Amino acid sequence: MTLQGDYLGMPVTIADLDEENHSFYSFCGQGELRLQSCSACNKLRTPPTTACPYCTSEGATWVILSGKGTVYSYGEVHHAIQSSFRTHTPYSILLVELDEQKETPGPEDGLRLIGNLANTDGTLASPELVSSIGIGTRVEVVFAPIGDGIAQPLWRISKTEEQPKSPWRYPIE
Repeated sequence: MTLQGDYLGMPVTIADLDEENHSFYSFCGQGELRLQSCSACNKLRTPPTTACPYCTSEGATWVILSGKGTVYSYGEVHHAIQSSFRTHTPYSILLVELDEQKETPGPEDGLRLIGNLANTDGTLASPELVSSIGIGTRVEVVFAPIGDGIAQPLWRISKTEEQPKSPWRYPIE
């Protein structure tokens, strides 16, 4: 069954033929952050795909992750191209390195997911929150329901993890 939803006024459709993304977003719709674990080498992978990028094995299982990570990089959008995002500017797009499989298979590698910065309730972050994050900020996943059985993974600042005293931010002004 095709997954359909709406994220901030934009239609989202994931066809059932796109099995890997269909599974990923279905798990998100259940409030679970899951990634594929290779049946041969046991490495986690993202984005979801039909074969392991490390050993080319086709076998995989879906495993639940902690949903915790560190901001690896970020971008602040002050001029939204999509009209549905204009009322939310400025907003942040985060590249989060997950705690699982950190620096594996090498020091430059790691599991990284992209998502918007959110308030604790899953709505897009306020301008004050956007200006407070930076590289090194500890975050955790929060799911924004966008349709029946589908959710968008977003990131909120962790209240339980120790935060850096001053996360590194790009000089904007």
